[in-house]
Amino acid sequence: MGNLIVHWLLSALSLVIVAHLIPGFEVNGIAAALIASIVIGLVNATVGFVLKILTLPLTLLTFGLFLFVINALMLELAAYFVPGFAVRGFFSAFFGAILLSLVSTLLRYLLRI
Repeated sequence: MGNLIVHWLLSALSLVIVAHLIPGFEVNGIAAALIASIVIGLVNATVGFVLKILTLPLTLLTFGLFLFVINALMLELAAYFVPGFAVRGFFSAFFGAILLSLVSTLLRYLLRI
């Protein structure tokens, strides 16, 4: 249970860091980041999972790069549901998705989780 909470907090921290680096990617406070990280996880586990299966041939053709497009769309969908979390435009979502995965991976590596 403690490991799950640490992952949740790292995801929220990753969102805050990305919001400071990507224009058009906004998180208004830590509460919005905490809620957004939960919603992003739920959206990725449901809608994202279905989209990834449906677009598998396209993902294979692009050597996995199309997954960044799906992740960007999932960020935009999550932003629609969470007040205080906004993604303005597809390119902000696209680059935010890339940076979010990098920052999240780096934080987990630094903490050896």
